[in-house]
Amino acid sequence: MAKIALITGSTSGIGAACADTLAAQGYDLILVARRENLLTTQTQELTAKYGVQIKKIQADVRDKENINYVLETLPAEWKNVAVLVNNAGLSQGLDPIDKGDTDDWDRMIDTNVKGLLYVTKIVSSWMVERKQGHIINIGSIAGKEVYPNGNVYCATKHAVDALNKGMRIDLLPHGIKVTAINPGMVETEFSIVRFKGDENRAKKVYDGLEPLMAQDIADAVWYVVSRPAHVNISDMLIMPTAQATGTIVKRD
Repeated sequence: MAKIALITGSTSGIGAACADTLAAQGYDLILVARRENLLTTQTQELTAKYGVQIKKIQADVRDKENINYVLETLPAEWKNVAVLVNNAGLSQGLDPIDKGDTDDWDRMIDTNVKGLLYVTKIVSSWMVERKQGHIINIGSIAGKEVYPNGNVYCATKHAVDALNKGMRIDLLPHGIKVTAINPGMVETEFSIVRFKGDENRAKKVYDGLEPLMAQDIADAVWYVVSRPAHVNISDMLIMPTAQATGTIVKRD
């Protein structure tokens, strides 16, 4: 088999762009996502386009028992994962802390932090055994600073930032690379999910400016993956030209 990349949240946005980019570079893929219909379509399209082998896994990273089962029962040859892209993540709501929805909090913490940990624990153990591998954690500008009403989402992305640093230390003796890629404003389904399907409200987030696109982040993923063996890009912050901080943007 070719080198294998495992991507969570693979069927839309940054995850889909990463899947296409790595398949174009000849990687076989393990695609993990919740929506089986999109997984099936994605698998068919990438197989036809690039001729790579793909193992699709319909699963929610929040479900510890299920994600453990579906990963541990993969055939042995599919456990030789060279690249893990921890992309699954979301934001829910944009409310001050006293008005926050605790169900939204649970979903963000369970997906952005615990789901990332569940997948990483299993895949990193395979990498440790082989003394090689590269883990890429998709963070956010929200993991570097806090903005109004971002409270819990920012906290989860600060956790990803800390976990990225901790993984780098823990996995250093085993020769495993660890990278954080932290985007600013990217136009994907992110804002639609945050605003629970309100497309008009989501579009206003990007009014008057040119945001990043998912492919911009996928290009960065390929850049860090393609560095020589002695080079590890530990932390990358990528912003649209029109965005200076989490809250300061230039709108035309």
